[in-house]
Amino acid sequence: MDARTSNFILLGIVIAIVLAFASVALFGEAMASVEWLGTLFLKALKMIIVPLVTASMIVGVAGLGDVRKLGRLGGNAILYFVVTTGMAVAIGLLMVNLIRPGDGISIGELAVPAHVAAREDFAISDLVLSLVSDNIVASMANLELLPVIVFSLIFGAVLTTLGPVGAPVIALFRGVNEAIMKMVMLLMLVAPIGIFGLVAGRFGRAGDIGEMIGGVGWYMATVLLALSLHAGVVLPAILWFVGRRNPYRYMFNMGTALLTAFSTASSSATMPLTMEGVEKHNGVSEKVAGFVVPLGATINMNGTALYEAVAALFIAQAIGLDLTLGQQVMVLLTATLAAIGAAGIPEAGLVTMVIVLKAVGLPLEGIGLILAVDWLLDRFRTSVNVWGDAVGAAVVERRVLDGKGSERS
Repeated sequence: MDARTSNFILLGIVIAIVLAFASVALFGEAMASVEWLGTLFLKALKMIIVPLVTASMIVGVAGLGDVRKLGRLGGNAILYFVVTTGMAVAIGLLMVNLIRPGDGISIGELAVPAHVAAREDFAISDLVLSLVSDNIVASMANLELLPVIVFSLIFGAVLTTLGPVGAPVIALFRGVNEAIMKMVMLLMLVAPIGIFGLVAGRFGRAGDIGEMIGGVGWYMATVLLALSLHAGVVLPAILWFVGRRNPYRYMFNMGTALLTAFSTASSSATMPLTMEGVEKHNGVSEKVAGFVVPLGATINMNGTALYEAVAALFIAQAIGLDLTLGQQVMVLLTATLAAIGAAGIPEAGLVTMVIVLKAVGLPLEGIGLILAVDWLLDRFRTSVNVWGDAVGAAVVERRVLDGKGSERS
């Protein structure tokens, strides 16, 4: 998706949100009648989730080349991405549990599956077993996405080891991925209509609009605080202690890339500036930057994963449901894995939100609560994504290269 199309969609979403609130202010509960537009939009999202997740993750892993030949550079990069994404999600969960922005919001009755409402907890064995399905087709049909994600990652990794035999299969999934991305782009073109229906319908049924707006304000504050802690404390600490660099000088040198990420809400569109900041302004070797930054733009989504975790618990709190520790661990795991396949997806946060909510059985209609501010928060989380890529380049360089620029043995 080019910048012009992305800006067109953003403008449409902002207009839709303004019109939704204006309509609710004028017509009140009567606007609940347009919620079917949002339901239709969510059903369309659900329809493409499984092929999207499967194809994008297989193609993403295949893009690494033969996984047996990743070496120290690839291994350290992937380790950094997984660890920092997991840490980001953990910070998000901590903040949303402390602040509890969803408490006190009355949004009406939403259907919650009985096993979720019953507060069934997960043992470690249950958590591990949930990663594997005895019938992957049935898991796809039931939108049980965690085993689908794991299967896709392993399948893609195995394909990279098959040489010429695996090449046609990878090419097939690349074609499928491109086609699904086109479908997603077409869906995003009508997203403003669906978002209008979701926001107007949800707030129209809410009754006390001021109460809901206050709750969404606390939700925004929670997300921004969690993003600030991750970007301003955790990542700089990693850069200082592991990468042995001054984190704030490093951040200053990445200023152009970070501002561009905020303005475009796209890690991919920002990548040339990220590369320039990492290599020219911060002196990271071309060998490391040329591998870590493009890979990070594909699978490293610290900000997005954090956001998904906060949003999921906010929705649970708003419907009066306290997720157990085991269910929150499931959110952590799903948000971390889902972020791997999110980067190439337009409006990635909206798509992966469906994945996280389905993983813990929360109603998708709750998305209507957060869409009014999603377009703005998207820009903050994208900036954190890009900052995480930049930090990763310096950290990986320190771990894998000796003083002469050669890979450590």
